[in-house]
Amino acid sequence: MKKKLAVVALGGNALLRGDQIGTIDEQEENTTQTLENLIFLINEGYDLVITHGNGPQVGNILMRNDAGEQLYNIAQMPVDICVADSQGGIGYMIERMFRNVLNRNGLTRNVVCLVTQVVVDRNDPAFNDPQKRIGKIYTREEADSLAMKKGWIFREEVKTDGGFRRVVPSPIPIDIMNHTIIGDLARQGNIVIAAGGGGVPVYIDEKNDVRPAEVVIDKDRASALLASMIGAEEFYILTDVPYIFINYKKPDQEIREFLDYADTLKYLREGHFAKGSMAPKIEACLSFLEKGGKMAVITEAFKLADKKYGSKITMEYEQ
Repeated sequence: MKKKLAVVALGGNALLRGDQIGTIDEQEENTTQTLENLIFLINEGYDLVITHGNGPQVGNILMRNDAGEQLYNIAQMPVDICVADSQGGIGYMIERMFRNVLNRNGLTRNVVCLVTQVVVDRNDPAFNDPQKRIGKIYTREEADSLAMKKGWIFREEVKTDGGFRRVVPSPIPIDIMNHTIIGDLARQGNIVIAAGGGGVPVYIDEKNDVRPAEVVIDKDRASALLASMIGAEEFYILTDVPYIFINYKKPDQEIREFLDYADTLKYLREGHFAKGSMAPKIEACLSFLEKGGKMAVITEAFKLADKKYGSKITMEYEQ
């Protein structure tokens, strides 16, 4: 019997909890707890590709960049290099923790991490409307100086005590480099970690050369694209809520455990999913189904170990 291939996107509290400062001990413990729950999928006969977020980590890298430049005149690295740095560090941590988890469960699998470039379209409208906040909060004077010196764009912070943060575009991913290799390795039984943090952002210029892009790619969109390109049957987004809800945090809040494509799209258009949190995840799931995927799941990692799959979205309603 042909094994199923699943892409599992780690996000939310999978690597770093909201109330933590981000020590390596905290991240390793969180990662181990999350990966323990993926043993269920392995025992069920799935081949796995794992993707992950990098929001707090790449933010810290950018702030270290800034501190190094201000204190020691160390040249700052661009966003693509910072994303690659975070891919390597987080990927190494996931690989090492997963090898230990497999060992404790009496399982033998190769685990490999690939630094992955993800291609965007240089003509994507997002380049003209940067919205993704990155790095530290600056004063107005600091922001004005950096905007003049580096050409960075800043927006005022409204959810904090003020200040300004750099914003960059977040274009839609259109290709995953080395996706064939990723799929082949996974189908051979290797656990592959790829497209971390949405992938290292690049574009193809008029000479067909690969060029870096000063952007941030949404992790769930990139993960869904990768899942489609390697022919995965199932796509899992592990986050910090157990189910998809409509009327979220309202008196008439309702769980939606089984959804079809049409109803999910209707809820999305009706505004049930917040733009900065659940909406991109829903859009990623719908995109995966549109391209031939069989099932998309949004849930907490711990639901997998309980053999409860959270909210499942299929093209047509299935229970």
